[in-house]
Amino acid sequence: MILSDRINALSESQTIAMARKSRELLAQGVDIISLSLGEPDFPTPDLVKEAAKKAIDDNFSYYTHVSGYLELRQAVANKLKRDNGLDYTAEQIVVSTGAKQCIANTVLCLINPGEEVLIPSPYWVSYLEIVKLAEGKAVVIPTTIEADFKVTPAQLKAAITPKTRLLVFSSPCNPTGSVYSKEELKAIAELLIQYPELYILSDEIYEDINFIGRHESIAQFDFIKERVITVNGVSKGFAMTGWRGGYLAAPLWLAKACDKMQGQFTSATCSITQKAMQKAMELPQEATHGMRDTFRKRRDLVLGLLKDVPGLKLNQPDGAFYVYPEVSGYFGKSAGNHRITNATDLTAYLLDVAHVSLVPGAAFGDDHYLRISYATSEEKLAEAMRRIIAALAQLK
Repeated sequence: MILSDRINALSESQTIAMARKSRELLAQGVDIISLSLGEPDFPTPDLVKEAAKKAIDDNFSYYTHVSGYLELRQAVANKLKRDNGLDYTAEQIVVSTGAKQCIANTVLCLINPGEEVLIPSPYWVSYLEIVKLAEGKAVVIPTTIEADFKVTPAQLKAAITPKTRLLVFSSPCNPTGSVYSKEELKAIAELLIQYPELYILSDEIYEDINFIGRHESIAQFDFIKERVITVNGVSKGFAMTGWRGGYLAAPLWLAKACDKMQGQFTSATCSITQKAMQKAMELPQEATHGMRDTFRKRRDLVLGLLKDVPGLKLNQPDGAFYVYPEVSGYFGKSAGNHRITNATDLTAYLLDVAHVSLVPGAAFGDDHYLRISYATSEEKLAEAMRRIIAALAQLK
């Protein structure tokens, strides 16, 4: 069996891999608490589900425009204006099968072999792999917990070369939960405007899970807007992960290119999903606040339980639903057959001993960290933290 170099070079998503291991152990009767997947445990809002049911009854079951129904794309443009102060036409919106496809479309349309993509670390697992598919070169820029995992203009400037074509980042961030302020985004925009061939992909899929106030988009700055691709969707804020609905807003020439790319891969996303997305876009932002407030309570619960654990270094994430502790204090320690040399070892140990599934920081660019998803009930989180703390105490 001979596979292409392209697929052999691609790494499996470690978040998906850990979720699969959790399911396998659960099937064997092991009491696993999975905190590995980034998936809200809430149901999709009733109004959204009703819109989907109506679409089925009304026979919206045929091919749509590759970029999505015009009514949906206009609803996305209206939402961006209402919530983010961004002016886009429906023709500048491309709806895809999840935000991941929006990111892939953009990278494949912009990056030639050998061109460079700046990716601050920690980063979402798929950024690097999508750049590989485009035969680009990922230039990873490490950040630290002391800097709240945010990249600075000085770091970006030091990384830019004549081959640099794109910056990809998320805010709120997966895996750290860090949220860039308006001032921080403006400083980045003021640097990048000096490089006319450098574009910005702003992944804003966690927009609605922001604990510190209004979400800020880098496209709000008119002097850089024509070089920004804003990516978002309904998976996180509206608990619609399985619906597979994402969208991007971009300069018209790039939106047309993404439409062309998508037309040869998947064509449009599911027509019923599109009608559900349209209703989600029409709902007021307040519709997502209940879920956001629940996530804030869960964050505070996890941080409160872990804050005094020796060997863990924590910051306070301002968005998304992850805690990302630094765990190098356990490196060199052992318990039973487990010796801890990195976060991947510690993740395996916690799965084996505590029966809690987490994702090692290696998946996100730094194996000194673990990602804890708190997208589950307070009862499960409290039990998971109890198990983790007990297992860590056994390491000597």
